[in-house]
Amino acid sequence: MKRKTDFLVLGSGIAGLTFALKACRYGKVTIVTKRRMEDSNTRYAQGGIASVFREPDNFEKHISDTLIAGAGICDEEVVRMVVSEAPERIKDLIELGVPFDRKEDGSYDLAREGGHSEYRILHYKDKTGEVIGETLIERVKREPNIEIFENHFAIEVLTQHHLGEVVRRSHPGIKCYGAYVADLVNQKVITFLSRITVMATGGIGNVYLTTTNPEIATGDGIAMVYRAKGTIENMEFVQFHPTSLFDPNTRPSFLITEALRGYGAVLKNLKGEDFMSRYDSRGSLAPRDIVVRAIDTEMKIWGDDHVWLDCTHLDPEGLKDHFPTIYDHCLTRGIDITRDMIPVVPAAHYSCGGVKVDKNGQSNIDRLYAIGEVASTGLHGANRLASNSLIEAAVYAHRAALHSGARLAGMGFEENIPDWDYKGTAHLEEMVLITQSLKELQGIMSNYVGIVRSDLRLGRALVRLEILYEETENLYKSSLISQKICELRNLINVGYIIIKFARYRKESVGLHYSIDYPKRGISEF
Repeated sequence: MKRKTDFLVLGSGIAGLTFALKACRYGKVTIVTKRRMEDSNTRYAQGGIASVFREPDNFEKHISDTLIAGAGICDEEVVRMVVSEAPERIKDLIELGVPFDRKEDGSYDLAREGGHSEYRILHYKDKTGEVIGETLIERVKREPNIEIFENHFAIEVLTQHHLGEVVRRSHPGIKCYGAYVADLVNQKVITFLSRITVMATGGIGNVYLTTTNPEIATGDGIAMVYRAKGTIENMEFVQFHPTSLFDPNTRPSFLITEALRGYGAVLKNLKGEDFMSRYDSRGSLAPRDIVVRAIDTEMKIWGDDHVWLDCTHLDPEGLKDHFPTIYDHCLTRGIDITRDMIPVVPAAHYSCGGVKVDKNGQSNIDRLYAIGEVASTGLHGANRLASNSLIEAAVYAHRAALHSGARLAGMGFEENIPDWDYKGTAHLEEMVLITQSLKELQGIMSNYVGIVRSDLRLGRALVRLEILYEETENLYKSSLISQKICELRNLINVGYIIIKFARYRKESVGLHYSIDYPKRGISEF
């Protein structure tokens, strides 16, 4: 079965929805999302969205903070572009109806987070991403030129490979013609032909045992583009959020926003010491890579399962007003944050690498764009500055829509792409084959490719992952398509890519820390 559309958008977070709203003026937009529209990483972004809004802040300060956090790996031209365009994209969101918090005088209530030298984080309480997502979804559903396919899973992007050509990674003219998409309800595969395909599939958090990401964050876009011979970069830089609520029995981990530390909360070890002052002069407001390694070190030194986040010294009513979601959630766990310290641990949170794109979101595969967390734009470098992700998504969605919309008239559809081949496949009767492999993968990545790494750990991880890869590929080829087998396959691909990039980097920088190369050096790229 074939369907045609001008723009095929895979994903329903801030990047995909913003793109859809701006691209629908040029042609028909089709949004494919593997669950409901609301299920995306955007929904879980508590803190806010960063932009220069008033003095004494300015672009140079935001640029400097981003470059410092990125540890010299950022593309400065991209940083300047995103920071300078951010205020206009914020205005777009406000015009769409996003109700950012205001003070009594009508001015925006700006917060501050780790790594920021000024108050520049716009927010709605402590559920900014959820409100942005709801606003965008409401507007998308009003647009007659946008169609939505929920409970549909993208399996592969379509290139010359599906026409029988041999496509290698060095191939200079790879083109994308759409994607094979599984209808999860009716259990059939649709061939979506598109003039432009937009990868907005979000993050990779579920490659690890502990993550703040929802279950849908399985690295699908990165894996699909990698298999299509697209260029992937900086995958060794996986950001662990320093403060997720310690609860081994809950997945995903509940995020305790960095804005709480910006509000005055302090990290302490189980002895009650403000340990961050030993690691960085900025204390609990140091950039995430520094904070997360400090927490990891304290836990290993004392053999503890968590550290504390202490906000008991702060105004109780102010805490409840600014962080109602965190306050209410912690109460359900028997923790009153106005009187009790919060047990926290690091959790996999954000991928700073991904599909390499230019300033318009175009990948090295023609007609294929990548925006949002799935993309590597050059903004984040070796460590994402807090609250830069939502604004990056908005800026690149805008630029990608303008760029691809201007090209649309000269593009056609590739009619010779064959429909999905079901031959030789059968229903998978033993789900344990998938669930056990997933547990093994997550254990390997968490124990060997986590916050602190070594050559020995990475080598062991690669050997074990190669076994999982072979088993899963054989299972995939013989089974009827299902979401679970595809997600496992994608996560194994992503784990392999992270390991390969981590092994190549013979230095410690940003989010990549190796005990074998503890200092900054020259990596083997």
